Order: sequence, then C-alpha cells, then structure tokens
Amino acid sequence: MKNYWKNVVIITLVLVGFSTATAQKSDAPKLIVGIVIDQMCYEYLYRYQDKFGKNGFRKIMEKGTNCRNMEYNYVPTYTGPGHASIYTGTTPNNHGIVGNEWFERETVAEIGCVEDKKMQSIGTNSAYGMCSPKNLKTNTITDQLKLTYPSAKVISMSIKDRGAILPGGHLSDGSYWYDYATGKFITSSFFKKELPKWVVDFNALNQVDSYMQHTWNTFLDISAYSESGPDNSKYEHLLPGKTTPTFPYDLKTMNSSGTNYSVFTTTPFANTYLTDLAIQSLSAEELGKNSQTDMLCISYSTPDIVGHSFGPYSVEMEDIYIRLDLEIARLITELEQTVGKNKFVLFITADHAVVPVPQYLVDKKLPGGYVFLEENMADLKSAVATKFGQDIILAQENLNIYLDHTAIATLNLNKKAVADFVAESVAQWEGVKSVYTAEQLMQAGNDDEWREMVRKGFHTKESGDVLFILEPGFLPKSVKSENTHKGTSHGSAFNYDTHVPLIWFGKGIPKQEVFRKIVIADISATLTHLLFLQRAGAMTGEPILEVLGN
Repeated sequence: MKNYWKNVVIITLVLVGFSTATAQKSDAPKLIVGIVIDQMCYEYLYRYQDKFGKNGFRKIMEKGTNCRNMEYNYVPTYTGPGHASIYTGTTPNNHGIVGNEWFERETVAEIGCVEDKKMQSIGTNSAYGMCSPKNLKTNTITDQLKLTYPSAKVISMSIKDRGAILPGGHLSDGSYWYDYATGKFITSSFFKKELPKWVVDFNALNQVDSYMQHTWNTFLDISAYSESGPDNSKYEHLLPGKTTPTFPYDLKTMNSSGTNYSVFTTTPFANTYLTDLAIQSLSAEELGKNSQTDMLCISYSTPDIVGHSFGPYSVEMEDIYIRLDLEIARLITELEQTVGKNKFVLFITADHAVVPVPQYLVDKKLPGGYVFLEENMADLKSAVATKFGQDIILAQENLNIYLDHTAIATLNLNKKAVADFVAESVAQWEGVKSVYTAEQLMQAGNDDEWREMVRKGFHTKESGDVLFILEPGFLPKSVKSENTHKGTSHGSAFNYDTHVPLIWFGKGIPKQEVFRKIVIADISATLTHLLFLQRAGAMTGEPILEVLGN
C-alpha cells in the first residue's frame, strides 16, 4: 500500500509538470516570423510613410510595438554579423561572425562567413551552395527552439546565402538562398540531401526568366518621389546596359546575354520572388499548424544591393521601399488567413543601415570622404620592412590588419612592438579616427565607447592584429577610379549605420512606442520568453519588457 501511494504521488507530480508545460506553451504564438531587411535606415519608416499603404509598415507601426531607439552596439555593421547577432542574441566577440568575410590564416586567403568547401550544392551544379553555419560559434534562438522542441519547424530564406543560413542556425529544417547561376533557390548538403518537392516545384515555375522580360519603372508617377533627390544623379552607379542611372530599367535589354541572373537581384521583383517562396513555405511546411511554435526567418537582400549602387536619397531606393511595403502587406494578409490573426508574432528589423554617399556629403560641405587603402597599405608595408627588416603584413580586410606571426617568430621580433608600430602608423592616416591592437581589445574595458564597440566585434581567431575605424562620413576604398565617388556602403560604428528599425506585431504585442535604448542582441532575448525557452548559448541580450507586456 505504501508503494502504491508513492507511485500515485510520483505520477501526479509528473502529470502536473506536463500540464504546466502544456499550459505555458499554449500561451506561445503558433508561429514566429522574423523579417530582416538588409540595409534599412530607421528614418525610412517616416520619410516614406505617406507613400505606404494601410496594411504594411503602417499597420505594424500603428498596431504593434515600435522600438524607436534600436541600435547596433558593435562594429563592423555588415550583413553577416548583423544576422548572426539578431538570432544568437549576442555580439561577434561571442558568435564569431566578424564580417561578411575575413582573412583566414590557415589558408592565407579570404573566406566568406558561411563558406564551406566541404559541403555540396543542392539544387544546382554551381558552387553557390557550398556553405554552412560552421563558423557560427554559438547557438541561435532557432537552434534553441529545435533543441527544446524537436517537432518545431524552422525555415529560413534569403537572396543572400548568409541571410538564409545564419538565422536558420545549425538545426534548420530548411535554409534556401538564390543561385546566381540559375535564378533558382538552392541549399547545401549541410541541410538537405535533396531539395524538397515544394521547392523543386517552385523553381520549376521559372519566375525569374519571366521577370527578366519586364521593365522596372516607378510604382507611382516619378513626380511624386519628393522624398528623394533627382533621378539622374552623379552619385549613382550605372547598372548593366544603362548609360544613365535613371528609370525605366528594361531588364530584357540589361540581360542581353540571357544568363545574367545577378541583374534580377537589383530589382524589386527579387523581393516579390522571395515573398512568394515564403508564402509557399507556409502551406508546404504547414507552419503554425503544429503542436509547437514554428519559426520562419525571411531576409530581404535587394534593398542592400540597390542601396550600394544608388544611395539612401535615390528615387530607386524610395521605389524599392514603396514596393517592399506591398510585399510586407501581402505576407501579413497571408499569415492572418492561414495561421490566424491572433496566432503569430512578427518582428521587422535590419542588419545595418547606411552612410549617405560620402561625395554627396563633401559637396554639401559636411564631414565625410574616402580613405584609399591600397595606397596607404603600400606605404605601411614599406615602413614595416624598413623598421623590421622585411614586410611582415599578410593582409588588410575590413579595416583589420593581419600580421605574419610565423615571420615575427622567425625574426625573433616582439609581436606587441610590431603591432604597436603598425597602429601608430595607421593612426597618422587622414580619415582614421581610432586604432586598436588586438592586445588592447582583450584587456578590460574602459570608458572609450568606440573601443568597446570594436571589442564587441572582435574575435581572436578571425580578427586581425590591428583594427581601426574611420571618421564619421568616411568610407574605405581600394583605389581611386572614375567610380570612386559613386554609391555607398556601411560597416561603421556611427548612427547612420547602427540606428535601425525594430517593430513587433501580432499575438499579445501591445500597441506602443518605446524610446529607451535597445540593442540588437535584445531581440533573441525577447524571443526566449515569447517561446518559453532557456537562454541560448552565449546570449548577452536582455528581454524587451515592453514587448512582453511588462
């Protein structure tokens, strides 16, 4: 009898435990949709607001939680580190993705952040699928979801490989990206042995070939684009087949060879193509229909591809966002119809913003300009060779200077002395704001906010021995050319690159604006509590209490 009642108590406790867990999960949304827009300035939400419809950006801004002081707290602000930081809830010094690419000492070559030559392309014969998340040194929130609830599904997609792979993490049920050789969506042998039938069927529609017969013209009459500069601007690059950077863009003419599938990614139709894939995945993977919460990660790459060529004050960029608003509206409508209005949570943010074209700043008598690295590095190498007997600099990548450790040891030199000399030399370059050695970055922090941002973007193995940042408004360029003063980029520690949107919308999300400072790692920290999960790996972010209704 004693054992009988003991067993009854044990069984009761177990059932109570299961009941509590089930009750907690019943409060969770059926689907989390994470949308990362590659290169979106915070101000676009307001500068283009009058051109947006009622059911896209404006709907989530008006009915959701708009975090208006969202910032990146590290440098460099690139696509790879941005996506990794959003989904790991920490910074590059922990997750290891210190750039879109970096110099790899073992191979003495540049390596892409998701490059993996041991993997095979799936869905194509090209090399674009030879990728994996092997360089990601900690778990993502999507990994944590799969570890805790294996039946949950995680699907991720983007035009860029890194925009699909890093959000999906190591345990993704399917990560898909664009193949520049065929215009179709592909994956890697890390994730799949073959493409699922629904992706094969989607690719068989040959939508890109159809779009390449179209013309990209402004959605509205071009006279309505008063938030932008002139269409014919000297600060903009020319796309293939064009003699002026102006509308319209006849894709058939621009793709005269019939095989230049990269042209497609410079048009708003690429955003539509990605939205089509996302909507198809909802039904094909039955997302939001399972016993556990699923996650769908979408990264829109085209705004970045267009932004680099035309800059933030171009008609092209305004049109991209007017049309992207329609895609966001279409996606939300589909989610409300297929998953349910009060059954999903969606967040929108960006992996970085962008600096205005530096030459435009110069012409406006504002701070800005260019640092020509090839010329400066040649002088530096000469100075190092004179000082130490030979050139012991291996490479410069992303404002990281890599020293030859083997040569330093062979010459019996002091590595600190070499690094200090290089740092002192770089500090003299015009346009350089601050320089730090790896040794300085590994020491305890101080009140130098710029050093702290560089430190959070530094990882010993992947980063260089000397790192530097430029003055506000400056961009690094390799050499001077006729195109030097056209187009723009990002990557700095300054607000034009670090201040991005963050909006939450859906089940249980309060209607409000939040003005306190929030950092990028806080997104996954918040998702942790929406999903009732353990904090993942090296997560350093803090939950956004306002989103959680606290």
